[in-house]
Amino acid sequence: MPALIKILTWLIRGFVFVFILLSAMKNTDPVTLRFYLDHAWTAPLALVLFLALAAGVLLGLAAGLERVVAQRREIINLKRELRMRSTGDTRLAPPGAATDEPVRPVPDAPLGHV
Repeated sequence: MPALIKILTWLIRGFVFVFILLSAMKNTDPVTLRFYLDHAWTAPLALVLFLALAAGVLLGLAAGLERVVAQRREIINLKRELRMRSTGDTRLAPPGAATDEPVRPVPDAPLGHV
């Protein structure tokens, strides 16, 4: 059954690729993008659409990059804490991490008072 799903997936990918390729071949009419200060750029419509798609993908990846980096950093810290708890090593552990002593939260300063 998994082999059938893989074949079906590749068939769908092939159809989508052929559809996009044929659409790009049909949309080769030149379009002119006009910028400020009388700058203009003429290129085929398919190229302009592809560049707009690529720019959107890059902006989307850049927007999510901060979250991915923060999650990876948190995973590394959690693995380090788990390793310290499992070995009983309390030298580098944060206060209360490997002991039974609870960690007391630091009270927040009132808003506007630093």
